[in-house]
Amino acid sequence: MTFDAIGIAGTSLSVHRKWLDAVSDNLANINTATSTDGAAFQARYIVAQEGAGVGGVYVSGAEWGDAEGRMVHEPDHPLADEDGYVRYPDIDMGEQMSMLIMAQRGYEANAAVVDRAKTTYEAALQIGRS
Repeated sequence: MTFDAIGIAGTSLSVHRKWLDAVSDNLANINTATSTDGAAFQARYIVAQEGAGVGGVYVSGAEWGDAEGRMVHEPDHPLADEDGYVRYPDIDMGEQMSMLIMAQRGYEANAAVVDRAKTTYEAALQIGRS
């Protein structure tokens, strides 16, 4: 039972780490400008699912944001087109920060589960030695 808890929490740690990576990439590129003839940076969203036949959760893939992005009028920008527009990613910072907090708290909760299960296992070993 203890090993199941460690294994299940471990799979969740992996998913939350990948989620944190995706959110940090999205936030890092929120102000990445491209020319209007190119695609905007596409936000990455992690898709997770429960393990088939085993406990835990796994990353089953990623979904991508809109490549159209949003057009911003910045005639002085070096990448501006002849009309003065630049393409930026369509990423909502508030939404990304909310996801960052959820992923961080999920990671912390699962790390605590691993720590408690380890403590329980160590206590059981001490009882067995007595």
